[in-house]
Amino acid sequence: MVKIQQIKLPVSHTKEDLENKIKKLLKISSGDLLSWTIRRQSLDARKKPELFFVYTVEAEVKKEKQVLKKVNNKNIMSTTPVRFSYLKTDTEVSQKPVIVGSGPAGLFCAYYLVQAGLKPLIIERGEDVENRLKTVEKFWETGELKKESNVQFGEGGAGTFSDGKLNTLVKDTKGRNQEVLKIFVKFGAPGEILYQQKPHLGTDMLIGIVKNMRNYIKNAGGEFCFSSRMTDIQIENGKVAAITVNDTEKIKTDCLVLAIGHSARDTFALLKDKNLPMEAKAFAVGLRAEHPQTLINLYQYGQESSPYLGAASYKLTHKCKNNRGVYSFCMCPGGFVVNASSEEKRLAVNGMSYQNRGSANANSALIVTVTPEDFPGTDVLRGMEFQRRLEEKAYELGKGNIPLQLYGDFTENKTSETFGSVLPCMKGRYTFANLRELLPEELNAALIEGIEAFEKIIPGFSRKDAVLSGIESRTSSPIRILRNEAFESAICGIYPCGEGAGYAGGITSAAMDGLKVGEAIMKKIINFC
Repeated sequence: MVKIQQIKLPVSHTKEDLENKIKKLLKISSGDLLSWTIRRQSLDARKKPELFFVYTVEAEVKKEKQVLKKVNNKNIMSTTPVRFSYLKTDTEVSQKPVIVGSGPAGLFCAYYLVQAGLKPLIIERGEDVENRLKTVEKFWETGELKKESNVQFGEGGAGTFSDGKLNTLVKDTKGRNQEVLKIFVKFGAPGEILYQQKPHLGTDMLIGIVKNMRNYIKNAGGEFCFSSRMTDIQIENGKVAAITVNDTEKIKTDCLVLAIGHSARDTFALLKDKNLPMEAKAFAVGLRAEHPQTLINLYQYGQESSPYLGAASYKLTHKCKNNRGVYSFCMCPGGFVVNASSEEKRLAVNGMSYQNRGSANANSALIVTVTPEDFPGTDVLRGMEFQRRLEEKAYELGKGNIPLQLYGDFTENKTSETFGSVLPCMKGRYTFANLRELLPEELNAALIEGIEAFEKIIPGFSRKDAVLSGIESRTSSPIRILRNEAFESAICGIYPCGEGAGYAGGITSAAMDGLKVGEAIMKKIINFC
């Protein structure tokens, strides 16, 4: 296989143009090019509004050695694609592996296990994704919160109601990243996500993919139990022996995967009571900011829209004078700010996009990292309680609705009275409030300094009518459930997994961790058999 890097073409190019470019670079005719596949596509906007796609492709050619010798190009080389493989067994296990949580970590762990020949049981406190969607939409319309099934809880996890980003900074030599993308395509995602620089799915597409994945796992022997919350864990002689569901049903197991998500606060408390080793960890809090999508497009593309490109994104960071770092997070081009609450009388927001990213606004969390030093004490759950206090303030400020404020009024420490030209794109009721009352003043100062710094990068970012809302508090888990090199807790048979356990940050990395844990379980089974 031949890899070709740095193939540059205008964004308006055709598939034929790319193929012709490949043949030209390899100095071969059509008959010598057997097949080719795009491995990476990125955007070069350095000469905007003149825009280019830059490709890495892999091509199968006749007489590869002769072709490589003839071209003598540093961007053209021989390559062997990494292919992910699954451990397999036909040995019957005495007890089914139990996976708690059906977000990306839980679903991909279950997928690995059924590929390996096992039949896992997936326990999910929320509803299946179809009914969950109805519940969430009703909440946004009426404010009626269902504590066990909401934006945070239910099949698909919190990422179901997000932008559905699939890019990750996690490096993996075994090809887990690409395998995750291939699995998404297998269950309904477009093939373009396999090579796009910043692939995304959107809430509407994720719902169908999650459903298809569940049906596949069920057909392979896996079992799903919805509206089933783990309420107790039985530990005997340092090993997991069983779990209790909904305070009544006992399920025996010697293999328990904790893919519980970053908002399973009652489960965190249970794990603390069971003396499962955990530690407090840093996370980030802040506000969501909405700007016109045309503003972001103009900055990135040199034009307010492009027939060849979707809504543009951004990624911003700033180091403040007080040594706080401010950065954008979970940026949603053409998206919506959503009420993402999961506890009564507490309010949190998140960002969400549909697959077409078609709303008028771009939104992003603008957040500041907080560490255990910001919520001192010895309680391992003190970060969680810090989140709760912020969410209680947000609920009070908005009287149960999303509290929002124009940026100009935020700097002046006064409640907004009317919108400017930026109208909010929100899922859930909202009301004006003074967000300066929400965060500690040190964090407010950092956010203002950060936004003013971002103005120098994206002119118009600090516009006075940009819409802020809060609180963005569910950026990542406030705890880490400790595990060893075999992905196992100090309590034998318990496997902390994914974002809720503190080992991932987003859909793809959580899914990759699910594959890792599935592999770890199989290694233990095979060695013991």
